[in-house]
Amino acid sequence: MNPMALSILMISLAIGTATTLASHHWLLAWVGLEINTIAIIPLMTKNFHPRAVEAATKYFLTQATASALILLACSYNAWKLGEWSMSEMTSPSSLILSIALMTKLGLAPMHFWMPDVLQGIPLSTGLILSTWQKIAPMALLIQMSHNINLNLAIAVGVTSILIGGWGGIGQTQMRKIMAFSSIAHLGWIIMVIKFNPSLALFSFIVYILLTTAMFSSLITLSMTNLSQMSTSWSKSPMLTSSMILILLSLAGLPPLTGFGPKLLISLELVKQGATPLMILISLASLLSLFFYLRLAYVMALSMAPNTSTFMIKWRTPAKFYLATIFNVLVLLTFPITPIVMILM
Repeated sequence: MNPMALSILMISLAIGTATTLASHHWLLAWVGLEINTIAIIPLMTKNFHPRAVEAATKYFLTQATASALILLACSYNAWKLGEWSMSEMTSPSSLILSIALMTKLGLAPMHFWMPDVLQGIPLSTGLILSTWQKIAPMALLIQMSHNINLNLAIAVGVTSILIGGWGGIGQTQMRKIMAFSSIAHLGWIIMVIKFNPSLALFSFIVYILLTTAMFSSLITLSMTNLSQMSTSWSKSPMLTSSMILILLSLAGLPPLTGFGPKLLISLELVKQGATPLMILISLASLLSLFFYLRLAYVMALSMAPNTSTFMIKWRTPAKFYLATIFNVLVLLTFPITPIVMILM
């Protein structure tokens, strides 16, 4: 892609997200979401291929539907209350808005677009779709957390955790596995967004860090499926070792970074008197644990028949440093979790 066009698209993504984050007016927030949607579609089709075109079409239709619902709910709310402010909302408007924003995030049962879209686009665009594109809808959900229907949040959260686990078990494509991983992690966040928005924000930040570290490692090693992961050790032993720890962190195993949000969410649910719900989602997360352990097993305890004899490439690619920075950041975040929670 032309560097100038790429720069314009990346700046548009930044402007769209910043507009949504800075707005207290539903119409401006909607405009920011639309700028985000339009800016990422050319990035999806930069490697022109029928799969990429199909992914971009599915993404556009889903996001356009969700945006239409947001505009409908905001207009109805403004008609009823006489203002476009985010602080006050009527019950039907908040319900429709919650469903539309959850659709934009790819939460179950509105998740059907997410795995197919992520599978059809390059890893670099998949990184943007799984992290940056989720910031604006999640920020809006956190802002209106006091208006979210509790039963809706719990139902969507439990469904997302179950489908995120079940869907990832039989997959061999890394992009689809990361899509179902995203669905499961966002399910945990939605579970607690009504009870404790600050904890939901912290969990979302950890999710962004973990997903960015995983995608940057996949980009560095050019891995898109399970068979390629078995040869990663001969390409870069240190990066492969850190990827195994990131996978275990995504699974939520102690004492890694991903364990912190799940522990705090579980404690918050117990404090709110929802112990059976906490037990249910903890058991459901074992499904996700299975495929994370499967990936770690393939990388650490199996070896491909034709392994490369070259341990180190003659030139370290520039993208290697991005993976290194995020991997180190993710692996060292857990000890400072209490400090971050106090600041939030």
